[in-house]
Amino acid sequence: MEAYTDFAKVYDEFMDETPYHDWAVYISQLISRYGISAPYKKNVADDNGSEDETIEGAETLEESLDEDSEEALLLQEKNLVVELGCGTGSFTEEMANLGYDMIGIDNSGDMLGIARQKMEKAGLDIMYLEQDMCELDLFCTAGTIVSVCDSVNYLIEDEQVRKAFTKVNNYLYPGGLFLFDFNTLHKYRDVIGDVTIAENREDCSFIWENFFDVDTNINEYDLTLFVKKETDGAEDLFERSIETHLQRGYTLDEMKAFVEQAGMTFIKAIDADTHEEPTENSERIYVLAREHGKA
Repeated sequence: MEAYTDFAKVYDEFMDETPYHDWAVYISQLISRYGISAPYKKNVADDNGSEDETIEGAETLEESLDEDSEEALLLQEKNLVVELGCGTGSFTEEMANLGYDMIGIDNSGDMLGIARQKMEKAGLDIMYLEQDMCELDLFCTAGTIVSVCDSVNYLIEDEQVRKAFTKVNNYLYPGGLFLFDFNTLHKYRDVIGDVTIAENREDCSFIWENFFDVDTNINEYDLTLFVKKETDGAEDLFERSIETHLQRGYTLDEMKAFVEQAGMTFIKAIDADTHEEPTENSERIYVLAREHGKA
């Protein structure tokens, strides 16, 4: 079965403890420090956790320009943030709430359908596009392109990663920032490989079985879902479905090489859990890279 079809219906429920807001605040700090995009009129936490006014110069300048002028259009592109593998849009919405002009991209129509429903309910203005990140096709450049929640690990072949990263470089505004996370080889091989995870809730349950292949560094996880059906009867009925997902574990050296092969400059790597330098025990790592010319 294609990934993220039935799972899309219950994805947010099972991910309800994911700290999307904390991720967004931290990534906003990284964009402010290393990138060129700026949010509009919102507040983001500084390094000490306090709330500081963001730079509103971008909006002030835009208001002083004709909205159809070349300068205004370039400013819009510079401040645009694109998220690859946005799923149901939870992180996308957190970034939008921090004031960023967002585009969310995912190759699952089911996930995007939920993202659009959530966006309308929240009264946000986010553009969602159904695309494979290897076939990224934007109408303009973007000052920042981000990808979180191990979306890059779904690229299981070297050529897929190179192709996706090259597309990113092609659509980055000059000097723009590419910021993504990935699960490490250590995490799949030594932490979750060959582990079975199960969770039981009132309306849905899942069994997540991991199978790690040491020859390919690919982690296959078979996800069995039991989702409560809406019925008029007194007896509770659950619908069973199975999805298979494949993710590949990478080393930081491999990711650095892919970044450079795509024409970008590697800036730095950060352990996503400790926010310190990565170690051999890091399970998820942020990578920051910069556009510095097109092929």
